[in-house]
Amino acid sequence: MVTGDRVRLRAVEPPDAETLWRWHGDPEVMRWMDAPYPPSLAQTRKQLEERRTDSYGDLNLMIDTLDGRTIGIVALREAEPETGDAKLDIYLGEKDTWGQGYATDAMRVICRYGFDRMRLHRISLTTIAENTAARRVYEKVGFVDEGRMREAFRRDGKWHDKIIMGLLEGELR
Repeated sequence: MVTGDRVRLRAVEPPDAETLWRWHGDPEVMRWMDAPYPPSLAQTRKQLEERRTDSYGDLNLMIDTLDGRTIGIVALREAEPETGDAKLDIYLGEKDTWGQGYATDAMRVICRYGFDRMRLHRISLTTIAENTAARRVYEKVGFVDEGRMREAFRRDGKWHDKIIMGLLEGELR
């Protein structure tokens, strides 16, 4: 477990399947995600049971509040020791926690872990240009815009730009 001011990050466990399934079935939670079809509960359970153990290359952690409520998930994936680079994914599935600083704390905790424990030099992510709440969180912890992929995401019959953001070791706020 890795702890911040407001959250604790812990390993994903098979009992988390129902929570993940519920979040993946919520259109508002999945609004800006690259997941076109929600999986069944059976598929979600099977994925968790059969998934590989977390490793340097792919680390998936549940986000819990300090009082133990599971509210989201964060991942450092495709980490490469040769380049010191990894990609970050995060979302909060419990909508009543949005805008309360949990995502910001989780971002700081996972990035600090990546830089300090995994010896990463760079962490990157992509987000949808219109996802202003997420972009505010990313900028608050130090991520900067590095590029734009024009019309790379389709939702509700419209094309949206993806923004590439990056954070270097030493830039974490």
